[in-house]
Amino acid sequence: MVQDFIVEIGTEELPPKSLQTLATSFQQNIVDELNKLGLQFSDTQWYAAPRRLAVRVNQLASQQADKIVEKRGPAIAGAFDASGVATKAAQAWAASNGITVEQAERLETDKGAWLVHKAKVVGGATVSLLPDVVSTALAKLPIAKPMRWGNSTAEFIRPVHTIVMLYGNDVVPATVLGKTSGRQTHGHRFHAPALVAIANADAYLPTMEQAFVVADYAKRRAFIAAEVAKTAASLNGVVATDEALLDEVTSLVEWPVVLVGSFEERFLEVPAEPLISTMKDNQKYFPLLDNSGKLLNKFIFVANISSKDPSQIISGNEKVVRPRLTDAQFFFGVDKKTKLADRLESLGTVLFQQKLGTLREKSERIAQLSGYIAGKIGANVSHATRAGLLSKTDLMSNMVGEFPETQGIMGMHYARIDGEHEAVAVALNEQYKPRFSGDSLPAQLESCAVAIADKLDSLVGIFGIGQAPKGDKDPFALRRAAIGALRIMVEKQLPLDLLDVIGYAQTTFGDKLTQATVAEEVLEFMLGRFRAWYEAEGYAVDVIQAVLARRPTNPADFDRRVKAVAEFRKLEAATALAAANKRVANILAKVEGELPTAINQSLLQAGAEQALAQALLSQQQAATALVAAGDYNANLTQLAGLRVVIDQFFDEVMVNVEDQAVRNNRLALLNQLRQAFLQVADISLLQS
Repeated sequence: MVQDFIVEIGTEELPPKSLQTLATSFQQNIVDELNKLGLQFSDTQWYAAPRRLAVRVNQLASQQADKIVEKRGPAIAGAFDASGVATKAAQAWAASNGITVEQAERLETDKGAWLVHKAKVVGGATVSLLPDVVSTALAKLPIAKPMRWGNSTAEFIRPVHTIVMLYGNDVVPATVLGKTSGRQTHGHRFHAPALVAIANADAYLPTMEQAFVVADYAKRRAFIAAEVAKTAASLNGVVATDEALLDEVTSLVEWPVVLVGSFEERFLEVPAEPLISTMKDNQKYFPLLDNSGKLLNKFIFVANISSKDPSQIISGNEKVVRPRLTDAQFFFGVDKKTKLADRLESLGTVLFQQKLGTLREKSERIAQLSGYIAGKIGANVSHATRAGLLSKTDLMSNMVGEFPETQGIMGMHYARIDGEHEAVAVALNEQYKPRFSGDSLPAQLESCAVAIADKLDSLVGIFGIGQAPKGDKDPFALRRAAIGALRIMVEKQLPLDLLDVIGYAQTTFGDKLTQATVAEEVLEFMLGRFRAWYEAEGYAVDVIQAVLARRPTNPADFDRRVKAVAEFRKLEAATALAAANKRVANILAKVEGELPTAINQSLLQAGAEQALAQALLSQQQAATALVAAGDYNANLTQLAGLRVVIDQFFDEVMVNVEDQAVRNNRLALLNQLRQAFLQVADISLLQS
């Protein structure tokens, strides 16, 4: 027999940013516990609203399946004496299992025969097991700081008021988190404050909706998204996609009602970003844009109540946001009176890091390194240097002090007001890109120079004072900085050498750095980030290791090599060539002293070695241009064509012959073959 099970934990308002995680974890924990107990079910769903977490289990078996448990006793040799009478040990074992020795079965194994008792264990009733299932599932939720309430010793993320546990139409008797289970829960705090009774799992969602609670998170989210888009369209506007904001708003309301508010047009004189920031982050509003992306003086918000007079709710929200917009307008007006360049002096009062100096010193280092990098990548050196110098000045503005998330953005706006070159202004905005995984990269080369310089300055500086990341600790976000710099270099295909730019960055610190090997340490760290990045992209570990073995220091070049080796690995000849390379490497590793490099054509005796030498010579002539052009695919494809002559060589030619001249000549041939493959990667590291 199977029936559906529903459990709901009724609470005070749950943290909105944790709601989905709590709900999905609750669901998974219940699934895990049911599986451990061997309780069969078809599928599960999770539900969540600000004051409740719920999980439904469909077609849950009414009890565990019966099972046979095999209990092994003493070995036959020790179970009976010489006359065949059961020993005391055998009798004691049998008695402990409620049988006689004669009733025991015999188990024959490779290691001998044993007494065994096969006992039938009747499966436990589901109703008796569910209380522990739910309690364990709740105890395993990811709650950083649980709380206690009232006189209860129970702990949870928020105070608990009701526990609904129904199997079929019946209440599952239990005490969970200090509360006795039942079928009653609270509806909407204002529309349906009285307790409502849930008949069974099927009745849960419709009963809650009758009580003005849309408990189905996905349904509630979809409704809000559709209503916001519909409302925006009715106002000839659009709402920029913001999944995180939509998730948070969905987690804040049980009965969503979409409304529109507005503010005075005078606030639109302020750059849109801080206005949008405060509406989204502080008020959880959806700012309205026109079809060209320009901010309008309207916003959409989601109330948690149906009002007979929505204008009261709208007016209240407008009053709440107005002071924030007024602050932004005031800060903007004050900030415009001071040029960014005039804020450099105040940067000297802000410490970047005790051993590395102030933000002004960091800005001056970024300026030097930005100019150096700009010269390498074809960007305007003057604009990149200027942007580097001004890169942190907006941190001293009132606007960024109040709205930290607008750093860089406000720098761009203030630079334009100050009359700085547009390339400088844009670079101030793009310097922090990419801010997160999947974020866009700086669009212009000057921005790339500043963004890379900023990240390398932090990497070299922090490594240079011996504070490199250890374990999970990365207080300066150096892993993110390394990946960000590498992404820019790779995806923009910038001709930069890591050792070169790291070395130059090191010189800008003067005598501040204490680690003599900082350049090598930073390079190793960034190569390690390369490996993590490309593994995450799906490249095989052996492909990455084969390229890393050559220690390429140009990120764009590294990218081309990895992609070429990945394609080479798909070739039919790749496995055989990798094995041949390993064989060559092993032969050469056993040679004492310096390896011979020059091939004497007159000492090529066997036809197979003559064929290999000729094929290798042809490949070398073509490879020079291919490698110089970075066309590693074509180079490896050519090398794949050597498979037949390489196989013939090892089938027909003995390398370590007694004639030293011939032996050295063959070693020189193998050495040149090895070097030909090493031009791209260490192919011998590829696995079959």
